Amino acid sequence: MSKDPEIVTPTIAERWFNKVFGFFAGRGIGLSHNYQLSALGRKTGKRYSTPVNLTYIDGETFLVSPRGETQWIHNIRSSGELWLKRGADNALYRVDEIEGPQKIDVLRVYLSRYNKTVQRFFAVQPGSREEEYEKIAHRHPVMRVQKV
Repeated sequence: MSKDPEIVTPTIAERWFNKVFGFFAGRGIGLSHNYQLSALGRKTGKRYSTPVNLTYIDGETFLVSPRGETQWIHNIRSSGELWLKRGADNALYRVDEIEGPQKIDVLRVYLSRYNKTVQRFFAVQPGSREEEYEKIAHRHPVMRVQKV
């Protein structure tokens, strides 16, 4: 675990699982919201990948970082773009960060849909009051993703 309370660093076992899960998600094996995200490192220029769950709301696509201010978040903030791969589909997307009431709405939907796999990263329960989400929203970046 990271010493920074805003980041939940994966354990060695979780890193191994993420590599395997990302491999399968990238090949289209998994649920329809599972993708392999790739982004260029802001310092190295090397491409890094991680599995993610996309959230679809009213025709828009969102990406939530349950672990907080991770390296992949810093990388996509730096470039403003990422690749999402699922099966044969590997496309470039632009991102913009969401704040305010829309961010709270996305976090509520995300936690409601994926709570079995991400609840441990959130200090609120699905169905909590808006004020509770407002207290933790700064810990979980939310990005809108749009295909280029």
